Amino acid sequence: MPTPSLELKGSTFTFSVLYINSSDIDQFSTELAAKVAQAPQFFSQAPVVVHLGHEQAQRLDVNRVLQQVAAQGFIVVGITAASNKQTEQAKGLGVAVVKIGKEAVCPPPPPRTTKIVKQNVRSGQQIYAKDGDLIVFGAVGNGAEVIADGNIHIYGSLRGKAMAGANGDRHAIILAHDLQAELVSIAGQYWLSENLQQFSDIKSGCIRLDGESLIVESLPV
Repeated sequence: MPTPSLELKGSTFTFSVLYINSSDIDQFSTELAAKVAQAPQFFSQAPVVVHLGHEQAQRLDVNRVLQQVAAQGFIVVGITAASNKQTEQAKGLGVAVVKIGKEAVCPPPPPRTTKIVKQNVRSGQQIYAKDGDLIVFGAVGNGAEVIADGNIHIYGSLRGKAMAGANGDRHAIILAHDLQAELVSIAGQYWLSENLQQFSDIKSGCIRLDGESLIVESLPV
């Protein structure tokens, strides 16, 4: 029996969701550009779903929104929580209208390996632990990136970017003995340094997902 030329299967992917809470397109564009400027490599070509559920956002023209988001380097894969008018506009533009689902019933398999780095990770360097955890006995400097499909343990200062659960593992965590990160991410859910400022009193911290939001918990010193 010949092998079919294609297969159509259901699957689950992790996308960032861009929530818009304003009807002022210029203000939105300015603030989005400022966020992207904090971590341009992380956001470049990143797939994103645009959330238009806020009352103010439902006044926006979908085409203008998509243009502004794309101008910052994102790839828009769809919109969600839009008004009826915005939904029809999106369909006319050939843009998907999606529903945000709940956490997948079957999580990814646990990490199988551990990568250990016994040195500082300096600006411009990127360390990736594929299918496993990453342990860094040293500091992660500004402009450096550490990425793992599993957990990330940093026994030093985290001043750069740390992305755990890169393959979608929502149970992954980031541990840092000195938390001053530019960006942290768990399974695509990310915070920039401005979000972490509310936890400035926490020196040693554990970052994990709680539902759809990141949380930071203090570690015993």
